[in-house]
Amino acid sequence: MSAAAPFDFAGQRFQMLAGRALFWPRHDALIVADLHLEKASWYAARGQPLPPYDSHDTLDRLAALAAHMRARAIWCLGDSFHDRDAAARVVPAVADRLARQAQSAALVWIAGNHDGISAGQWGGTVADELVIDGIVFRHQAARDEVRPEISGHFHPKLRSHIRGRQVARACFVGDHRRLILPAFGSLTGGLAVEDPAIADNFAGPYRAMLVAAGRRLDFPCSGRAADDATARPATAVR
Repeated sequence: MSAAAPFDFAGQRFQMLAGRALFWPRHDALIVADLHLEKASWYAARGQPLPPYDSHDTLDRLAALAAHMRARAIWCLGDSFHDRDAAARVVPAVADRLARQAQSAALVWIAGNHDGISAGQWGGTVADELVIDGIVFRHQAARDEVRPEISGHFHPKLRSHIRGRQVARACFVGDHRRLILPAFGSLTGGLAVEDPAIADNFAGPYRAMLVAAGRRLDFPCSGRAADDATARPATAVR
């Protein structure tokens, strides 16, 4: 199952998961961002047929992670659906899975720029943002936010060289005050961690982070290309 590594943020101990999710033991909460359910059906409606299995695959991984971590809550940080009309395209099998997931864990749907709050019709609660233990959970980082903040939206992806091989992987990005989660959805793309759209959310140096072989690997970022960055076991972000 998905490897996990301890991660300290805003005075709290989290578990960073290789499965592109965050777990907060204090609240037994699994935290994910950007599921983008029904992305394949969106493309199909525009003449680009894709196999209609992305929602099932995403929900398979979500259910497996929730069961493995024994999560009592799942917080989805926006863009849970690919577009505001996706609810109308959900087939009964997917609708049933969403309803069952809402029965097995307390689902919170944070509104995103793509999905609005349509996910709530299958159970759970909807909100523009959450504030738990002084940490703000929202879809997109707010540059003027002074409180600790966890968000999604940007689909950060790290491209680097590890042991002579070029690797591209979805990753977490953060500093001492802000954490941006990778996209969880099966058909989601990625934005380079050094892209200005990501870098501009940080006042100074920040880090790209991922979990491999049970360790959290840490890559320094500065808003400039760093193709030759070398992974190393990380200390907690301070």
